[in-house]
Amino acid sequence: MEDMMVPQSDFDRLLFFEAARKTSEHHYATDPQDTDNLTRWGGALLELSQFQQGSDCVKMVNDAVSKLEEALKINPTKHDTLWCLGNAHTSHAFLTPEHEIAKIYFKKASHCFQQAVDQEPANELYRKSLELNEKAPELHLEVHKQMFNPQSGGSSAGSNLKGSKKKKNSDLKYDILGWIVLAVGIVAWVGMAKSHVPPPPPPHPF
Repeated sequence: MEDMMVPQSDFDRLLFFEAARKTSEHHYATDPQDTDNLTRWGGALLELSQFQQGSDCVKMVNDAVSKLEEALKINPTKHDTLWCLGNAHTSHAFLTPEHEIAKIYFKKASHCFQQAVDQEPANELYRKSLELNEKAPELHLEVHKQMFNPQSGGSSAGSNLKGSKKKKNSDLKYDILGWIVLAVGIVAWVGMAKSHVPPPPPPHPF
């Protein structure tokens, strides 16, 4: 079936981040205090969550949160981990149908992004993430309206939702999470740069 087909570039990224996850898991067994490794592990899990459905996706996001929080217990001011955790909370929010509950995750994400900015004020990516997250609750409403009424695609949905009435719900979820997870992969890419694992192809634009 067509909706089961995975583009080659996405398949390559899936293999890459699965390799990153395994590498981090093996390294953790020898050095559980390595916060860089825990952050890469969380980032890889967050990337891999894109390829999951339903409760499996939520579980993988929660696993990512667990790894990132473990890193922050060791180093509470590690800015890249704080930023990654913010993305994980945002992902969880978009996967939560109930808007009021989703807003709790968005609030947690904003707190993480703000802490990351406080630690590294000149980092444009952190500042942009904080800015985007402020608009996320509104997007959340639009996303779930599209999912429950896919024929109503209005012009206010934004460019990343154009044509969503032709998509499966899983495709829509994939597109929305794309703007979150896209950047998180940078953590894993950088972390794997010194290893023998080749870099993944650039993710397709959303």
